[in-house]
Amino acid sequence: MSEGLPASPPKSQILPVAFAGGGIIGALGGLIGLGGAEFRLLLLIGLFNFAALEAVILNKAMSVVVVATALPFRAATVPFSTIAGNWPIVVNLLAGSLLGAWFGAGWATRLKSETLYKVIAAMLVAIAVVLVLGHDATAGQALLTGVAQMIAGVVAGFIIGIVASLLGVAGGELLIPTLVLLFGADIKLAGSLSLAVSLPTMLVGFTRYSRDQSFSVLGRNKTFLLVMAGGSIVGTFVGGLLLGMVPNAFLLPALAAILLISAVKVWRHN
Repeated sequence: MSEGLPASPPKSQILPVAFAGGGIIGALGGLIGLGGAEFRLLLLIGLFNFAALEAVILNKAMSVVVVATALPFRAATVPFSTIAGNWPIVVNLLAGSLLGAWFGAGWATRLKSETLYKVIAAMLVAIAVVLVLGHDATAGQALLTGVAQMIAGVVAGFIIGIVASLLGVAGGELLIPTLVLLFGADIKLAGSLSLAVSLPTMLVGFTRYSRDQSFSVLGRNKTFLLVMAGGSIVGTFVGGLLLGMVPNAFLLPALAAILLISAVKVWRHN
């Protein structure tokens, strides 16, 4: 168990805690456009005592639920037509992320990830700093244009796809800053575009994981999975409602704070 995490809840409380945890994390998905998987991974390993690879697979399943429900729940504020109008950006990132997800899922079944956790933590901190200090001066302006932007999008997508599969995450913590900084997207639009990229990326990684025997953890924990999924759907609905009420000026610092918290948690992860 990771240092500093609470002991497992009593058996009678496991399902209520799973529902509540899924709801809180799901609300992040609906509001900001995240899968919330870094936080969920800590719950699955530190609180519910799942083995590492089993936790990653369960985490991936929950992230698929959050992302798939967050997109329609956010549609009142960011319509599907707006997402469709930015299809070149989605395709650009998917060109790299789908390939990265396939390779990442394969590596996750046989690699130790201690070094990767440290690298990801440092990356999250760097992105948070850039977002807070550098975005206001270039709000709405793409960092690169033309062919350079396209190449950078594929490379960024590939890296994010690998990270998403290795950690069982949706990758929103990396996708949203990429969309804001590289493509100049508005923070709310970036959240929905991130979900549109994350969903097929996670499905590719999920398919790759199905080849490993640890995939059976889903069948063995069906009730737990359904309860946490139910909480996640309630959470994404609430987060989607809040999206129309929360100003953009709040979302960017909130994302930066989540990045920093995630960095600490990932760095300390065992």
